[in-house]
Amino acid sequence: MTEKLITHADGITRCWWCGTDPLYVAYHDDDWGRPVRDERELYEKLVLDGAQAGLAWITILRKRETYRAAFEGFDPVLVAAYGDDDVARLLADPGIVRNRQKVAAAIGNAQALVAMHANGESLVDLVWSHAPKPRLRPLRPTDELPATSPEAEALSKALKLRGWKFVGPTIVYAYMQAVGVVDDHLAGCWRAS
Repeated sequence: MTEKLITHADGITRCWWCGTDPLYVAYHDDDWGRPVRDERELYEKLVLDGAQAGLAWITILRKRETYRAAFEGFDPVLVAAYGDDDVARLLADPGIVRNRQKVAAAIGNAQALVAMHANGESLVDLVWSHAPKPRLRPLRPTDELPATSPEAEALSKALKLRGWKFVGPTIVYAYMQAVGVVDDHLAGCWRAS
């Protein structure tokens, strides 16, 4: 076994990063790296990855249900119509990251997604068109897991051209991992396919 796998009390071997927090373990087992092809869910995950910028992912994970309520289930049509009162409501909500730029980006990204739909585009097609070629499963994160990739840089650029914010290459690479476009479960992890 590699140095960056953890065998938990349940006997299951997982990637190191989920630690032992039950919420994080459940995220690792049920969510991270699972291929997502649902427009609303892809939008939600991109908003949450942008909100995470500068913070630990567990912080956002603990706030995810509050985010879902605050942003009406991440329905992009509803969020795209948000105005000043909604921004004020969101900035007063202690259950989300109360950063004006991140809140504005979530709303602006919904507007960008609605505009994509009006132009006959889908986020599903755009995201999955940037899937990299299959590669060997990483053994150790320190040697083999990049912070970004050419595909993430290209997707970041494509999103920015469509008006998306908080979609730099590092955020986009983490997003690609989260939605299964890139599968970076370590070799030996039970989720490794």
